[in-house]
Amino acid sequence: MISSIRILFRHLHVFWCHFEFFLNLHLQNVLKIEQFAKDDFVLKEGSTAKKLYFVESGLLRGFHYKEGKEIINWFCNEGQFVTSMYSFVSQKPSYENIQAIEPTTLYAITFDDLQKLYKNYPTFDKIGRLLTEQYYVALEERIMSLQFQTAIERYQSLMQNENYLLQRVSLGMIASYLGISQETLSRIRAKK
Repeated sequence: MISSIRILFRHLHVFWCHFEFFLNLHLQNVLKIEQFAKDDFVLKEGSTAKKLYFVESGLLRGFHYKEGKEIINWFCNEGQFVTSMYSFVSQKPSYENIQAIEPTTLYAITFDDLQKLYKNYPTFDKIGRLLTEQYYVALEERIMSLQFQTAIERYQSLMQNENYLLQRVSLGMIASYLGISQETLSRIRAKK
């Protein structure tokens, strides 16, 4: 577990260069490793997100149902943080599901433990703010993509920025994520 926690620390190190010794010890005590098999749910719609996760390995998706159809909001892979942000921050029921697409290993920290870290370690509070800002920017980019880009532009963006998805998820999931039908995705791919 210690070597795996070092991977997490290296990721956080990007945001803040000097981790305090006691913060490292505290994190080692509160972080828990959780394993999920393919298709396991990390969170179900209507449940409250009590944990924030860091993905050590694997791939997850966030999705909701609309008129009986799955709508994929996002994918999350190695080196990223994942939770239902609305539910976690507000401590209200989630509107989305989080599901492992492949066997997944996550580090988990509870909402209460995270709040204690923020209170006791100003360094970690700043890291939390920076991560939240990064999340907000990604969310806004996603919204603008869905509202202003054509289906072809969204597919090209996926090819540039998230092409790993083509080897790891079904075309049906990619179509849902892009906000298009599988038939439209097939036509776009045929033109390439």
